[in-house]
Amino acid sequence: MKPQRRLRLGMVGGGEGAFIGAVHRLAARMDDRYELVAGAFSSSLENCQRTGAALWLDPARCYASYQKMAAQEADGIDVVAIVTPNFLHAPVATAFLQAGIHVICDKPLCLNAQQASQLAAVVKQSQCQFILTHNYSAYPLIREARQRVLSGELGEIRFVEVEYLQDWMSELVEQTDNKQASWRGEPAKAGAGCIGDVGTHAWQLASFVSGMLPQSLSAELATVVAGRALDDDVRVTLRYANGARGRLWASQVASGHENSLRLRIYGSEASLEFQQENPNQLWIRPRNAPAYCLTRGSGVLSDEVRTMGRVPAGHPEGYLEGFGQIYREAADQIWAAIDGQPFSGSLLPGIDDGVAGMKFIDAVRHSSMADGKWVDFSAA
Repeated sequence: MKPQRRLRLGMVGGGEGAFIGAVHRLAARMDDRYELVAGAFSSSLENCQRTGAALWLDPARCYASYQKMAAQEADGIDVVAIVTPNFLHAPVATAFLQAGIHVICDKPLCLNAQQASQLAAVVKQSQCQFILTHNYSAYPLIREARQRVLSGELGEIRFVEVEYLQDWMSELVEQTDNKQASWRGEPAKAGAGCIGDVGTHAWQLASFVSGMLPQSLSAELATVVAGRALDDDVRVTLRYANGARGRLWASQVASGHENSLRLRIYGSEASLEFQQENPNQLWIRPRNAPAYCLTRGSGVLSDEVRTMGRVPAGHPEGYLEGFGQIYREAADQIWAAIDGQPFSGSLLPGIDDGVAGMKFIDAVRHSSMADGKWVDFSAA
């Protein structure tokens, strides 16, 4: 049944000069399922008011305090998008969940595993929906890759290889006027460096497509650029319960790489490869047959995946549409909750995925501090 209206959306963060807030706003508008009606876009009231004016919002619904917004918008908005630096994710989410408002939160979940467990308890008590925007997991061909792995097409999984390479922090950009880098260079605001910023994307994507979490890991965190307070390169070796092995490499100092997220999964019968910079292609390499490339327009894709596309075959589709798909599916999930209807089969990352991601970061840290000692992930 088609909803009778758009979901009323609020936003915390994403004010003038921010990057990811605009991405979330575009994603929310893509399928016309949301209407942005309120925001605490910045702790600066002037910034908040300017941002609200640019977005045609009522000035009375533009707040310099997220606490005031949560209190006053309990009956005014259905869902809030949290697009702040990491240290605010948990307190902002808690305020809105306790007000009975559903949450769409940017990744990573929060600062550490302890805070993640506390937030998970709040989510459970609130009975609200909580969606974490690991947008790459909503690419059509990533969904196709997951289906093919879980259907057994690759056979028994033997190796999982994932890397996320960038070079934008190859210098001390956090000490310049780069707003995106400045808070990422502060431990109290970011919580983690490269491992939290892009490493959690690689981690979530590998887990989502393979359907597996490792039993143990050995890791090395490095700070390559002198004077940096947090890690900018991480390498992790993974062991899985079925005997499979894995490797994760995330770096923000890998010269020549812009946004190189690549996933390879090898099974006993075939392997697959996906590269985010070519998101409309998925390579399948059978063991005793020629390799072939699936495109977003391939007629052999599953029905569910084919319906995810927003533009005709052969036209590029990727980053923004991935966010759009997250928001589209979140709208279905939230409306079901509002109507008191059961909702099953969601592939959206949620609070459990966020908690697992924070446990992964903690396990990586523990291993690295112990010179790469193997750490039992289940006990992280």
